[in-house]
This record gives sequence, structure tokens and C-alpha cells, in this order.
Amino acid sequence: MLNQCKVVGFIPTKDATRAHAFYVDLLGLKKVSEDGFALVVNANGTAIRIVSTGEFTPAPYTILGWEVPDITSAAETLTTKGVVFERFAYFEQDSDGIWTAPNGSRVAWFRDPDGNTLSISQHPSQA
Repeated sequence: MLNQCKVVGFIPTKDATRAHAFYVDLLGLKKVSEDGFALVVNANGTAIRIVSTGEFTPAPYTILGWEVPDITSAAETLTTKGVVFERFAYFEQDSDGIWTAPNGSRVAWFRDPDGNTLSISQHPSQA
């Protein structure tokens, strides 16, 4: 049953104004609606509710990611917009912050203004 239904993602935020500036203005996701509870954006057909929660502790792992056709180009574009990619001591990352997994997948992580970890990735089948 659920395999035939649309998926909705949820991201917490402490500051809806900052979230709007990041997800809509910087990342370019299309705003669908906004009220006192959530900012809803469209990410290539997937609805994401950026929910105003007050205080919370960001999860210590990636909560949302995008598969991109060219991760180097995507990382460079995001960097020029002010996105800072995370560096992890336990991963060998290139100068753009991209890690290459043993299977050839490539991933780079960044955070939203609330500290939620997001990622871009490119997988061998997309290369």
C-alpha cells in the first residue's frame, strides 16, 4: 500500500526564517506553503516539511541527501553559494570535501543553519 504513496520528509528547525533563507533562497527548493507550523518545499517531486520545533538536538547522522549527476560540479556550485562542506578525520576527502567509498560512491556532507546534516552523493551507476 505505502509503496504507491508519495513520501514526505521532515526536518526540524528552531528558526523558520533562517530555514527559508537556506532551503528556498540558497538551495533553490520551491516553496509550496508556509504557516506557523512548517515551511513546505518541493524537492523534485518530494515534499519536505521543515517543521518549527523550538529546541532540539540535531541527529548525529545524515537526515536528508540528494543524488546528483556530477558531485564535483554540485559541490563547487554550493560552495560558491556559501555552503561549507564538513571534514571528518576518519574519511579521506578531496579538496572539495568529497569522500569516495570503496564501491565508488562519492559523498559530501554539509549542515543547514540548525546543524542538521545533509549530503550530496554520486553513485557509480550515475557516473
